[in-house]
Amino acid sequence: MNPLFSFTPRSSALRSRRMGPRLAAWLAVLGASTTFAAPNISRLTPPSELFANGNPAAPLIARFLPGQRFDLQATVQLDAGTTLSRFTFAVDGAVLQPLAGTTSVVTSGLSLPAGTAAAVVSQRAYSQRQPGVHTLSVEAVQSDGQVARAVGNFEVVAITPGGARAKNVIILLGDGMGAAHRTAARILAGHYRQGKARQPLAMDTFPFTAMVMTASLDGIVTDSAPGMSNYVTGNKAANNQEGVFPDDTLDAFDNPRTEYLAEYLHRTRGTALGIVTTADVYDATPASMAAHTSHRGYGSGIVDQFFDDRAQTGLSVLMGGGRKWFLPNTDVLKPDGARRGQPLNGSQRDARSDYVLPPDVAAAWRVAPGARDPARDLITDFQTAGFAYAPDKAGLDAALHNGAPRQLLGLFAYSNMNVAFDKINKRRGTSTVVDDYGFPDQPMLDEMAAAALQVLAPNPRGFLLLIEGASIDKQSHAMDTDRWLLEVLEFDRAVQVAKDFAAQHPDTLVIVTADHECSGAAVIGAALQPISALRQATQSPSTATLRDAVVGTYQAAGFPHYDIAPDGYPRTTDVDGKLLIGYGANGDRYENWLANPLPTQDGLQPFASRPPLSLQPASPSARNTQTGFLVTGQLPGDAAAHTATDVPLSAYGRGARLFTGVIDNTDVFFKIGQAVLGGVRRDYSSLQEKASRAK
Repeated sequence: MNPLFSFTPRSSALRSRRMGPRLAAWLAVLGASTTFAAPNISRLTPPSELFANGNPAAPLIARFLPGQRFDLQATVQLDAGTTLSRFTFAVDGAVLQPLAGTTSVVTSGLSLPAGTAAAVVSQRAYSQRQPGVHTLSVEAVQSDGQVARAVGNFEVVAITPGGARAKNVIILLGDGMGAAHRTAARILAGHYRQGKARQPLAMDTFPFTAMVMTASLDGIVTDSAPGMSNYVTGNKAANNQEGVFPDDTLDAFDNPRTEYLAEYLHRTRGTALGIVTTADVYDATPASMAAHTSHRGYGSGIVDQFFDDRAQTGLSVLMGGGRKWFLPNTDVLKPDGARRGQPLNGSQRDARSDYVLPPDVAAAWRVAPGARDPARDLITDFQTAGFAYAPDKAGLDAALHNGAPRQLLGLFAYSNMNVAFDKINKRRGTSTVVDDYGFPDQPMLDEMAAAALQVLAPNPRGFLLLIEGASIDKQSHAMDTDRWLLEVLEFDRAVQVAKDFAAQHPDTLVIVTADHECSGAAVIGAALQPISALRQATQSPSTATLRDAVVGTYQAAGFPHYDIAPDGYPRTTDVDGKLLIGYGANGDRYENWLANPLPTQDGLQPFASRPPLSLQPASPSARNTQTGFLVTGQLPGDAAAHTATDVPLSAYGRGARLFTGVIDNTDVFFKIGQAVLGGVRRDYSSLQEKASRAK
């Protein structure tokens, strides 16, 4: 036990006694519980307006489903030369008595200013089933007898019983996909005739729509970690953090946790979890379904949690890129655990990005303690545990040939998978870009989605499935219009797969949305010049030749037309009257409106610094420098950024009618909870079911 801390149990009489008058006195004296002479409480978790600003009313910052687990934590700032004697948490005035081994006190390795004497105290995996707003209080006693107290609150959201419940939930996440991305893809794929779309996207056909506010806990502009985590925990996370609240420690894996939807549903209902992405599987969106960390970049620890905690999440399908984290790193390591060089097998495992949990986290959440093991062969671990392994499209087909396996792992690239633009051109024999990455046989997202559904569908208790179109965001950052356009088309084909499944399984809820908008993309018009003239203009690029003479707006834009091949993608994106996209959150770039033959460099690829990958344009400002005109951005640097713009959400199937209006991203979690736990009395699913019975 930490010598600075000794836990003093309270008597059974004190445990059962209500502390309402005492709490009222605290609030009156403390003036919202934030101003103290030392010792004092500088942070109370879960976060609340009551603690932060003295506001006991809405908005309620921390909200949970009945019985959902979360950690309680406080930072106690101490007088110099003193120690912490004891602490207690209370809910609604009743002092909590934690199970042995589920509390901790941390006094070193803190992120507080130098010279600050403090203790971070935690009680792990608390839960509350009673709906309503609850008061959370903490009391900490300093070694000289001085007492610090603070008060906050949280809400347990009621579930309304009755009605038909959703058994399966499919979340399709177009990373970075705003309204303009959807509009542009519809124009590309569906054509317009006299102002009307001839063919909507699959996601356009969903009957219910909401607009989602995407802010994170610490800013109006979110990154993908809280952007996804907020959907599946019901709580705001800070940027770069997944499944945790912020704290004052440096350890990336000891932050106070919030139970994920996957963990909650598997624990209470036995549901299975599937994660499908075109990104590296350690990336922020897939990790924010199952991994708990304050550092989204710690790939070794994140992917190890996927495997180590599969009994808690029900993980049955994991597909995407990211093989570099699964391959053993047997290279000689430096004393700090870093790689000495780049192993020939592409592994990027190292001890610094791995995880070891504090004992109280492992004990309270009943999860593996973790280990710093760069030489771990994680693919073999998955196979030994019964997962079928697919290294490429052929392997995926083979795994499904004689019926779907019960569990499936597919790793189709070292890091992020290649984008649809390059994968399709490889299949057509018109480009070898994917060969440069060493993975010429990669599946498309709709093929992965179909495979995942084959594996998950037999589970009698249902499933939760994430399907992410990841590079809508990544190519929007690069302002590579042609590539993100085809990413949206690839994503929409996966949407159709999910919709078809839900049509056959009416107890399925399908949600299509984004974690945030990226780049401030805007459909500005179409090219006035034929593509041959555009190519000619690149010989003498200027604003006069490539902007003034090219950009057609209003009626001059007309209706761009693309010829769609049997594979569902345009035969070429360089057409006469080409669709033109501008950006509102952009860095500097050179623009010539033509499809780029090579993508910009992806620094997450393990061999990105070597030819042929190093021969790709380093950035948008290094791309088309001799053939385009300079577009000066609003942002420093040369990449586009996320924006705070609301994103559309479309819903189909059982519970879909719950998703309307303008909602917060955390609201999505509770609407899913209502659909799965309480059900819905009347919605679109009833029409589907009637139609199915009629057939």
